[in-house]
Amino acid sequence: MNARITHLFGIVVVLFAALVGFTSYWSVFHAGALEANRANKRPLLEQQRVRRGLILARDGTVLARNKSTGSGANKFYSRTYPDGSLFPHTVGYNYVSRGNSALERKYNDDLTGKANEIQTAFDELRGKKREGNDLTTALDPTAQRVALSGLAGRAGSVVAIEPQTGLVRVMASVPGFDLNAVPDNFARLVRAPDAPLLDRAAQSGYPPGSTFKVVTAAAALDSGKFTPNSVLNGKSPQTIGGVPLSNFSNEQFGDITLTDALTHSVNTVWAQVGEKLGKSLMYKYMNRFGFDRKPGIDLPPDELRSSGVYSNGKLLGPSDAIDIGRVAIGQERLQVTPLQMAMVASAIANGGHLMRPHLVEKVTDPDGRTVRRIKASEDSKVMSEATARSLGDMMSKVVQEGTGTAAALQGINVAGKTGTAEKGNANQAWFIAFAPVGAPRVAVAVTIEQTTGQGGTVAAPIAKQVMETLLRGK
Repeated sequence: MNARITHLFGIVVVLFAALVGFTSYWSVFHAGALEANRANKRPLLEQQRVRRGLILARDGTVLARNKSTGSGANKFYSRTYPDGSLFPHTVGYNYVSRGNSALERKYNDDLTGKANEIQTAFDELRGKKREGNDLTTALDPTAQRVALSGLAGRAGSVVAIEPQTGLVRVMASVPGFDLNAVPDNFARLVRAPDAPLLDRAAQSGYPPGSTFKVVTAAAALDSGKFTPNSVLNGKSPQTIGGVPLSNFSNEQFGDITLTDALTHSVNTVWAQVGEKLGKSLMYKYMNRFGFDRKPGIDLPPDELRSSGVYSNGKLLGPSDAIDIGRVAIGQERLQVTPLQMAMVASAIANGGHLMRPHLVEKVTDPDGRTVRRIKASEDSKVMSEATARSLGDMMSKVVQEGTGTAAALQGINVAGKTGTAEKGNANQAWFIAFAPVGAPRVAVAVTIEQTTGQGGTVAAPIAKQVMETLLRGK
């Protein structure tokens, strides 16, 4: 009898221990994952009682605020967006019915006052009501409107970055949507054929066309294998990767320097450069620029895309079968985001130093005290300052007398590069640039989907308008 009781007691103890173990795993050790699960609405329901912090543009424009219902213990807060169509993909939304996204999601702990657990617990003991902290971003509403106006409803994106800090001033994606319409129209937005919820700046992969030649040029100059005055033959077509490659409109060039080859965007020259550099060296510099990994911008990682050479959704490396000559001119299976190409331009502008892009400048508490400032941080050293200067001078000629003259600014020296990638019967038009050359304050990338125009005719003018707004405060 005693043996049976002992056996039963042992079973009860084991079951009890298992119960404690499982509940501890889910409620303690796995609590963070549960809370982060976007299907779990409990944190959002709890946060309805917290006055969420504001999201502000650099000039103080309110991008996200609250509206309250009820009073006392029954007072609840919900989100409203004063101009919900201006920065929808970047600010993001926060709704119990639809979860949250973008900055609303990335900085949720700050916005709900949960960043400091000890202080939160102390405040609760004192009876102080929990409140969220405000975010001040570097976003510029005026320049964003200029970017959206320039795109004029055409699917595409504009990204503008401060080269020395990595601060993102413009991050436009078209088509867009109204953040205030998300709760009632979410299903329609998800099913829309033009994918308005997709952030084309950070999530769409496009062939970069000839804008990628500046990456090739950086590798060529910085490795010491070429100089701006190195001469190659620009006849068309030429055999690259075992297959004939032609210049645009089969334009013919004889012996030509790399500077002139960039000015006139000569495919056959830069494809030869790519083959001579080889896959290993090309990938080395691509990696330095940030390719083959998600950018370190302060947005949720699952809302970001890596740029690189893809096959069936998988990134390819230097050991894979790749036509590096065509990669060197932005063809092959290369897919890039506008954010990545803005980072390329900013690294060249910043003397070869690639700064980590970020949207938020500072976090302040409800009393206006600065909780923390987001400091500029270097992502990588891409090239020497001498290489960056030489490449900047080469890109200046593109705007002065080459394919990018539509981006020229009066009294300000602009460095740029056009790109036009053929996609079926239409083009993917590109332009990347920075200005002023010598003391850059802005780097920009513009792309337009499914256009009959070229990078120099449809994308460069938008870049010009955005740069002028940011540089001259228009």
